[in-house]
Amino acid sequence: MNKPGFQPSLKGRALRLLSQREHSRTELERKLAQHEEVPGELAKALDELQARDFINDGRAVDSLVNRRAGKLGSARIKQELALRGLSGEAVAEALAGLKDTELSRAQEVWRKKFGSLPQDPQTRAKHMRFLLTRGFSAEVVRQVVQGAGQD
Repeated sequence: MNKPGFQPSLKGRALRLLSQREHSRTELERKLAQHEEVPGELAKALDELQARDFINDGRAVDSLVNRRAGKLGSARIKQELALRGLSGEAVAEALAGLKDTELSRAQEVWRKKFGSLPQDPQTRAKHMRFLLTRGFSAEVVRQVVQGAGQD
């Protein structure tokens, strides 16, 4: 039972965030910085959680890629990873894997939204803008909108 005015510890707050989804260390630092009362307290708590493998940037990369790959292209996923403070070998590996499936993922996203090839230039432009804002490459977008690989 919480007492009135009870404030969870930084480690408790971090664990609550981590229970909802994987977070990078950078994300946790940004979200919890306002709750740090003693300088260095946050770093110590995050070091402890990282040592116990509660914080794992590799898992955070995999989690974001698995959640977002069905809807977004490689460029947009790379941007989201950077916003979460993730970079390095795990990100490069994940993005390389996404490049192989970019066309099929773009076709699936396009099929769910539109389903049929555009009949006029305005509609074609609308389809292209939709896929480009999802982070798919211009070459992949061109192939999808022109119907390459369609049944």
